[in-house]
Amino acid sequence: MSLTILIVTFKSEKIIESCLSTINKKYPIILIENSNNKIFKKKIEKRFSNVKCFLTGKNIGFGKANNIGLKLAKTKYVLLLNPDTFLYKDTIKILMDSANKIKDFALLAPLVNNKKNLNYGFFETKKTKINKSFQKVDYIKGFAMFFNKKKFSKIKFFDENIFLYLEEIDLCRRILLENEKIYVVTKARIKHLGGCSHGINFNLNVEISRNWHWMWSNFYYYKKHFGIFLAYKKTLLVFLKSFLKIFFYLFLSKQKFLVNKARFLGLLNAYLGKDSFYRPLVN
Repeated sequence: MSLTILIVTFKSEKIIESCLSTINKKYPIILIENSNNKIFKKKIEKRFSNVKCFLTGKNIGFGKANNIGLKLAKTKYVLLLNPDTFLYKDTIKILMDSANKIKDFALLAPLVNNKKNLNYGFFETKKTKINKSFQKVDYIKGFAMFFNKKKFSKIKFFDENIFLYLEEIDLCRRILLENEKIYVVTKARIKHLGGCSHGINFNLNVEISRNWHWMWSNFYYYKKHFGIFLAYKKTLLVFLKSFLKIFFYLFLSKQKFLVNKARFLGLLNAYLGKDSFYRPLVN
């Protein structure tokens, strides 16, 4: 077997079984659960014989958890998936066939099966054409990434300073800087619900966490790759707007107040050079 499936979960009990059910059981699956939920581990491994679940003990983030799985995988290729993605019967076969044809790739990705726009939110390239069987692109999103592991001895995997957001964009940029290649396989399709990896009971707390980390990660990414002055230029207006909106929504909307407070604090802590320490308040 030359392929391992890798999935990172956090409060994903209501969606993960639907995802796993779309994967052929001949493929080994490494599931990294960002908690110490032993009941979840036991249930998943009993239900799916091809799944090996590893508990991190706490929420360590998307990139760091995936790095654990990528290092555990002993196969040539690893397909990283989000819990709210669903494969078609031929998705893996088409990706594997493409891997054998292209050979020099670092990352591959399928297209999202979106009727209005097949490449919506998935990749960026100066020449967007989807009539070829595969196409070189600038980046892909992190919910479906097909790794050619031998290409990452020098590049390494995800930047573990990033808890959430832009970790895949950072990785793709580092891949291109090493003159390695990223492709979208246009005949391979995948469904992605988006924002459904966790239970709806945690929506508000997760939304607060997302906004905190979205702002922190934006500043960190621009500072890392383009320098501190551009990082401030890209984020300062949002920082000031968020500060004003905190007071505007103080008595009008609790949710908008909390979201803007999170955006402000995420950037403030990034400006102060602090780690991405915030974690969603869920039990």
